[in-house]
Amino acid sequence: QVRLVESGGGLVQAGGSLRLSCAASGNIFSINVMGWYRQAPEEQRELVATITGGGSTNYADSVKGRFTISRDNAKNTVYLQMNSLKPEDTAVYYCRYSSRYDRNDYWGQGTQVTVSS
Repeated sequence: QVRLVESGGGLVQAGGSLRLSCAASGNIFSINVMGWYRQAPEEQRELVATITGGGSTNYADSVKGRFTISRDNAKNTVYLQMNSLKPEDTAVYYCRYSSRYDRNDYWGQGTQVTVSS
């Protein structure tokens, strides 16, 4: 089992910045992918960014150049630095962990990000 605890959400004005954190604990495999997804009201959950244990990253087109995903493997923590935030970034942001050695995917409880115009 893996537990994910997110933090760092909140209310910010358009153009502002927030940093999300997700700490993983439990049966962590070093070969894994961690990522951030988001879900706005009435919308499906969508990928924001992912990062492998080796540091390879992938971003949704809508956040490229504004968001940066990073991780600290020693702390089993992944971060999402969000700059130049827009009202359309408003959503609940979820952290996800997956590994080829674990048949399950794990999700955090979500953290609300609200960007006012």
